[in-house]
Amino acid sequence: MLRRMKKASEPKEGSIAPCPGEVSAEGAPRRATRVIAITSGKGGVGKTNIAANLAYHLSRMKKKTLVLDADMGLANIDVILGLAPKYNLYHVLKGEKALSDVIVEGPGGMQILPATSGIPEMADLSRGEKLALLDELDGLGRELDFMLIDTAAGIAGNVIYFNVAAREIIVVASPEPTSITDAYALIKILYSQHGEKRFMLLANMVKNAAEAREVFLKVSNATSHFLNLSIESLGYVLDDTRVTEAVRRQKALAEVFPDSRASKCLQSVARKLCRLEPGPVESGSLKFFWKSIVEKPRG
Repeated sequence: MLRRMKKASEPKEGSIAPCPGEVSAEGAPRRATRVIAITSGKGGVGKTNIAANLAYHLSRMKKKTLVLDADMGLANIDVILGLAPKYNLYHVLKGEKALSDVIVEGPGGMQILPATSGIPEMADLSRGEKLALLDELDGLGRELDFMLIDTAAGIAGNVIYFNVAAREIIVVASPEPTSITDAYALIKILYSQHGEKRFMLLANMVKNAAEAREVFLKVSNATSHFLNLSIESLGYVLDDTRVTEAVRRQKALAEVFPDSRASKCLQSVARKLCRLEPGPVESGSLKFFWKSIVEKPRG
């Protein structure tokens, strides 16, 4: 049986102001954990980089933030940040380690729960493993401001599970036509088959604000016309050669190139996330959402 993790250690002190609207007084009531899936219909749109750098900015804004690398079988968030964790999610699911043994601290004070690459069974978790993981994450969530779930791309089983388990969903899309089409396909499945109604679109690798708006309108017009569903724009991240350079250095873009165009865009998105209120939740527990979808028979 999985062990309950110990209380997570406090993050390092940040050096910039808290997010707008944050209550900073010691001991003041805290909001419920924001559990946000960062997902995409197509690979190669920069989703993992966005998750890592949003976590960096949020942590520097004195928000306790954890990234769950949920790309089972092809995990890479630890790689792009130059980390070499000794243990990972595989050891938690097998009951060999508790979450407290596995979580590592990343740049800016963020926490990272690494998955694992190259173990086939991790790519399709069993029902029992999913429930066991959510049991631990449900307890962990009470100590966090944000939990960002970096899902795999596409519409495979685990992608859907993690999106449905989250309270909020960020869909990342680039200007490529296939990215836009696949973003719509993912939203369609989550809406029509699983009842998800709130989606935030983040346009990545765009030339300018006009191209970002074009990406958003293509997806939102499709969801409005075919699904009668309105989606929100979370903003955009400009195409920036510094992103590739940061990946080569295995560092967070916001850490090594804080004044780059893309980093400033991501900081703006992080601040917007702080201001946004999460939608209404039917239950107070992340575990509720996972159980509701895991226990649903597959048709």
